[in-house]
Amino acid sequence: MDDLTLPLFILQLVTGVSLGAVFALLAIGLSLIFGMMGIVNFAHGAFFMVGAFLGVYFLGATGNFWFSLILVPLASAAIGMAVERVLVRPLYGRGIDYPLLLTFGLSYVLVEAVRMVFGIEGLPTSTPAQLRGAVNIGVGMFPLYRLFLIGAAASVILALWLFIEKTRYGLIIRAGSRNPDIVRVLGVDLSRVWLLVFGLGTAIAGLSGALAAPIRGVNPEMGIPVLAESFVVTVVGGLGSLSGAVVAGLLVGIVFSMTSLFAPDFADLSVFVLMAMILLLKPQGLYGKSGFMG
Repeated sequence: MDDLTLPLFILQLVTGVSLGAVFALLAIGLSLIFGMMGIVNFAHGAFFMVGAFLGVYFLGATGNFWFSLILVPLASAAIGMAVERVLVRPLYGRGIDYPLLLTFGLSYVLVEAVRMVFGIEGLPTSTPAQLRGAVNIGVGMFPLYRLFLIGAAASVILALWLFIEKTRYGLIIRAGSRNPDIVRVLGVDLSRVWLLVFGLGTAIAGLSGALAAPIRGVNPEMGIPVLAESFVVTVVGGLGSLSGAVVAGLLVGIVFSMTSLFAPDFADLSVFVLMAMILLLKPQGLYGKSGFMG
């Protein structure tokens, strides 16, 4: 490319980081549920979509973008905890196929429910007024909202790390993912922990949808490609690994962004090529290992 310059390359790289931040958040929610509960949540993309719709709805109802960002994960967590308590919990101990099929069917139910409530065309959305425009990052102008995405994702990841590493519940989650029988012997009610973990995972998925809505649009089918992307990131990072989800999310975002610059027609394919290459070299993924928080 004769017109490729260093500033353009750097701007595209930062664009990849902002895209990877969304991928990382999605994969963290998926890895959190799998790492603790052993559930492959095929409804994760649907919760992402629900979060996007809730974000637009709460923004319209309150007129405050920041307040809507608080309400979305709370509402998404409430829906997720209800799903875990009523639908997922009766399937514990029946094998991994049962919750997988349940969440696969649940994704279609959520899509149809959103269509019934909000319509099949989706909802109009735009960048919040306070985050519009661009700022100079030294090599050129870059959209302010994409910088906000990077900062928001970093804040959520840091908060989750502190929760997992520094709190009593985090200790229980880590111990329960490695040896649930020992945790039960110590008198811990793991059903409450699973309820919290599933709610936390769906809260992160919903928040990811609300954050991504201004740049991806809001429609009932938006969770379908996102589900594939989040599974790619999760597999590349290592199933159940939160640190792997962060690294892989950024890596996938950068690969997609840079391929879009050099060979746009192959951008979607590039992430699957990356996954194949990583798995050939490390079948368990970059940080895959037994247990949680690999």
